[in-house]
Amino acid sequence: MIAILIVDRFEGDWAVVEFEGGTFNIPKALFPQQLKEGDVVKIAIIVDEEATKDRKKRVEQLADELFEE
Repeated sequence: MIAILIVDRFEGDWAVVEFEGGTFNIPKALFPQQLKEGDVVKIAIIVDEEATKDRKKRVEQLADELFEE
């Protein structure tokens, strides 16, 4: 999925972006330094299935350790 965002303004360390009629704050550190108000940004959203599996496994291990008798 590709999300199209419009940079509305900056507030401190945050970029306020428009997306589908709403506004959201995203850390400025996630964008290139040359980003400016009015810029249109494309963001690719990719689910990292391997990292998701690893995280789930780690959470299950922690839960097992927590509830061991």
